[in-house]
Amino acid sequence: MGNEKLVQNLENKQTSVKLKYVKLGYHYLISNAMYLFLVPLIVALAHLSVEDIVQLFQRLELGLVSGTLVCTALTVCLVTLYFSWRPRDVYLLDFACFKPEPNLICSRETFMRQTARAGIFCDELLGFHQKIIERSGYGQKTYAPKAALEEKPTPSMAKAREEVEMVAFGAIDELLAKTGVNVKDIGILVVNCSLFNPTPSLSAMVVNRYKLRGNILSYSLGGMGCSAGLISVDLAKRLLQNHPNTYALVVSTESMTLNWYGGTNKSMLITNCLFRLGAAAVLLTNKSSDRRRSKYQLMHTLRTHKGADDKSYRCVMQQEDDGGKVGVKLSRDLLTVAGDAIKTNITMLGPLVLPVSEQILFLANLVGRKVLRMKIRQYVPDFKLAFEHICIHAGGRAVLDEIEKNLNLTKWHVEPSRMTLYRFGNTSSSSLWYELAYTEAKGRVRKGDRVWQIAFGSGFKCNSAVWRAIRSVNPAKEKNPWIDEIDEYPVKVPDVQHVQEF
Repeated sequence: MGNEKLVQNLENKQTSVKLKYVKLGYHYLISNAMYLFLVPLIVALAHLSVEDIVQLFQRLELGLVSGTLVCTALTVCLVTLYFSWRPRDVYLLDFACFKPEPNLICSRETFMRQTARAGIFCDELLGFHQKIIERSGYGQKTYAPKAALEEKPTPSMAKAREEVEMVAFGAIDELLAKTGVNVKDIGILVVNCSLFNPTPSLSAMVVNRYKLRGNILSYSLGGMGCSAGLISVDLAKRLLQNHPNTYALVVSTESMTLNWYGGTNKSMLITNCLFRLGAAAVLLTNKSSDRRRSKYQLMHTLRTHKGADDKSYRCVMQQEDDGGKVGVKLSRDLLTVAGDAIKTNITMLGPLVLPVSEQILFLANLVGRKVLRMKIRQYVPDFKLAFEHICIHAGGRAVLDEIEKNLNLTKWHVEPSRMTLYRFGNTSSSSLWYELAYTEAKGRVRKGDRVWQIAFGSGFKCNSAVWRAIRSVNPAKEKNPWIDEIDEYPVKVPDVQHVQEF
């Protein structure tokens, strides 16, 4: 009986391997169908002589000279119209992620010590914090702001400003040093921070610090959650396509100092455990002269908003608890809502990035299920055929697990997200750039590689950005937060049961 089962498993494995190669052959056949069609046409045209071309013009009652002029004029006209109507290309010159000083490291033991020092949580709630932090997938080297690590934590507006200035200015300083761009050449500024929105705004804070020019187009985006980084990139892209010959600076961060929840609602205590210190600065440009020294070209941005649905709108909400304490409440429906938003986003993204072979399979499956009422499983397109690198917002290990499973991704594809979550924690909207920095530090980015960044956040929103590498990235010439310790990763993160109770 055991031998029969072994033989059956072996046969199933062989069948699976055969199907894999059949699909691979199908993919290459469909992807190269245009070339298979053009080769015979090119061969036929190659056999045409000058006399044949002259006879063709004569049959059309055109002289060779006049026919040539007509073709040239038509070509010039079409080329002019194409370049006039085509949106300007947007390039990512470079980016930088802030790495705090070692004195701001917040280990799991440090986190629990500071939580206890606050003196506002009973033993049960301290145990809840302990359970969350142990199952978070975080390592021992994440960072917290100075205000959270004091002997007696005392948050204030001044300390919150100090936190944002430290991380944002640190990232911008490194970015300007890497690119050598004059700050007076920056014409667009977009800063996003969800929970800290002072007056003057954070964008004004950056303008003042770097003495940016007076006619700069500056924007501060608040309350838009962890997906705001890609919203900022999309906004900068749209502005660059309408304002030629300039640079756009995008700064993504989150402030923790004033957003510590001191109540007893467990669904609001989770954010105390998850968010960590971080920021990223990105420099975009529409200058064609900067293309060769840029790292990536922005191919697509796609935004999905599910806020019209009440359950989606309320699944992540800043509010007061029964005791009047302000915090961010996470709904039990969060994973379901996130899954629905991600599904909608990738369904819209698929036709833009997937090879024709995958689109045909998806359409055939859809027709079979919806039109022919066939009882077959929904076909999930293979996004590994569309991208070499995938950066998923490191919001939590449960979401990473679900996306890895549902999109049939490999451990290698999810590694940058998992290691970012382990090393830096959830740094909100900047996490995607720590993940891309990890990929670069590993020396994995080659010319022509496609990168998919996908993030989700309150509202509820799911946003995607697709980049193509213009050149290979040499880690030996890079400066990013991973370079000095990249050989230590990846590490094995213990499997644990996710916390469902709150």
